[in-house]
Amino acid sequence: MLLAPDVVAEIDAFLGAWRHVTLATAAPDGQPQAAVIGVAVAPGRQLVFDTLESTRKYLNLINNPRVAVTIGWDDFRTIQLEGLARKLAPDTPEHESLVALYLQRFPDGNQRLGWPGICHFAIAPTWLRYSDYRSGPRIFELDAHHLAD
Repeated sequence: MLLAPDVVAEIDAFLGAWRHVTLATAAPDGQPQAAVIGVAVAPGRQLVFDTLESTRKYLNLINNPRVAVTIGWDDFRTIQLEGLARKLAPDTPEHESLVALYLQRFPDGNQRLGWPGICHFAIAPTWLRYSDYRSGPRIFELDAHHLAD
């Protein structure tokens, strides 16, 4: 289903407005785990974040890249997003461009660049649902094909 351009713009504006989101991952034994992370939005509605290799989420993402993310609700709007996370390979053009976007949003991330074990991930969304309950339910879904636009 093609969404009207104004709806897509509304979804993108809402996605870009949130600096912190909840990331859900699965531990190697299948146990669900969640963490609040800071994100920057990159082309293709990718979410870029940093983490330490000593965290639970790092181990979870290396073992199982499938994630879920929730965003919002303060004003009766929310995004649910599912996707695949990948560790950005250092010293690559992709790493440089996506980390630059992240550091624009989180300048304090520059201080963390020298930390032992710091790394960056990008989540490529495969499904997104935007729900707006401010004046009755308005619910829109985008699949992987439409998310890459």
